[in-house]
Amino acid sequence: MNIENLVKTITPELFERLQYGAATGKWPDGTVLSDEQKQQTVQLVMLYQAKVAQTNEQFTIGSNGEMVQKTKAQLQKEFTADNEIARFSEHDL
Repeated sequence: MNIENLVKTITPELFERLQYGAATGKWPDGTVLSDEQKQQTVQLVMLYQAKVAQTNEQFTIGSNGEMVQKTKAQLQKEFTADNEIARFSEHDL
């Protein structure tokens, strides 16, 4: 199976499990990942982010495999007033 086909088989649910495993070193059921599994899981998460996921996170992996870091201005533009859930002033708190 080539990389493109592998990434296409990853469902959003599976991606969440892979992210959890990469972040915590264990699967959601508590099973600990071996060192090899950790490496492979991180690689799969990076591949999925690079090829499929369109996220608004500050750090992602681009389609060329390079880390992409968004500037503060880019992030602010993505989180415009249209996308806000709520805004509070100091006296509301």
